[in-house]
Amino acid sequence: MIPLMRPIGTNVPRTDGSAKVRGDAQYVDDIRPSDCLYGATVRSPIAHGKLLGITLDPEFDWTDICVVTADDIPAQNVVYLMTEDQPALAKDWVRHVEEPVALVAAPTRDRALEAVRHITVNLEPREALLDPLAAEESDIKIFGDDNVFKRIKIDKGSQADGGIVVEGTYTVGHQEQLYIEPQGMIAIPREDGGLTILGSMQCPFYIVKALTPMLGHDRMNVVQAATGGGFGGKEEYPSMLAAHCVLLAIKTGKPVKMVYRRDEDLRATTKRHPSVITIRSVVTETGELQQWDAHIVMDGGAYNTLTPVVLSRAILHICGPYRCPHQHLHGVAVATHTPPNGAFRGFGAPQAMFAVERHMDRIARTLDMDPVEFRRIN
Repeated sequence: MIPLMRPIGTNVPRTDGSAKVRGDAQYVDDIRPSDCLYGATVRSPIAHGKLLGITLDPEFDWTDICVVTADDIPAQNVVYLMTEDQPALAKDWVRHVEEPVALVAAPTRDRALEAVRHITVNLEPREALLDPLAAEESDIKIFGDDNVFKRIKIDKGSQADGGIVVEGTYTVGHQEQLYIEPQGMIAIPREDGGLTILGSMQCPFYIVKALTPMLGHDRMNVVQAATGGGFGGKEEYPSMLAAHCVLLAIKTGKPVKMVYRRDEDLRATTKRHPSVITIRSVVTETGELQQWDAHIVMDGGAYNTLTPVVLSRAILHICGPYRCPHQHLHGVAVATHTPPNGAFRGFGAPQAMFAVERHMDRIARTLDMDPVEFRRIN
């Protein structure tokens, strides 16, 4: 009979702890299926342009290289998440620096990377929209008529009847998750026409949903390997890398592994959303908050990803834990010609809370009040 374990006060061993301590845990780069090829990505060198095609260097030996473009996609050219706006491979346009344009597979990783260097992406450059504050009014259209992925507005109460007005604008830039293990994925074709997908990921079911429209079927067995950190960076982005491995595996009929170099991972994958947050508050002379008006502009990058959810979390946290009878909150997430941003621990709340706490300090200085006491009052 198995003895009852008391969870309180008991040191419960992690199921993966022993293998990691011994060095036996199998990360993606430790796994080498038989006849495995190695994939690499051909990327856009510019932020916005018309894609005219690619050119293979005729002086390079292509005999053992497989090249995949959007024309090789079996069904829809989309990596599905909340919307169907992001292609697996750029087809007619590129919308951000490092956008995937083509893929290669080769017997070794060095050979694959060498092949990438001998492919030229032919582009007709166009003006890029890089300023999120200009996105809504810009004549350059990326998403819809106004480049807005999501708009959220919350109103509570009305207007404060007098008081001291304090205003501030707070800017938060990109932030990298910097997981220990870079993005990595393996796709293994099966005899029944399906695929086994093994990788470093947080959400295996995301990959099934994301790849079904691209493949035209859901015959996938998605397996999470030992994962060297994620922090949101391996929530939705692994679907893109899985799509690329799968396309190469289908065309070659062999297992394909792709593991990003660290520099490629830093340049191309999703980050925390940059935000510009403006807060206008009304407070009494004795330190009671009366009104809190906040406006968030969040840069989603070139594609929607999980941006609407991130914006909603930011708006829900833009008053912090403080009481205030009159609140007027507005948030907008916009598109720019920059790499897409996505999941990162806190999902928008860290951007909002940074602005909230800096603004609380600003109010305390304005009132010449101890910042801790000012927070206690509210």
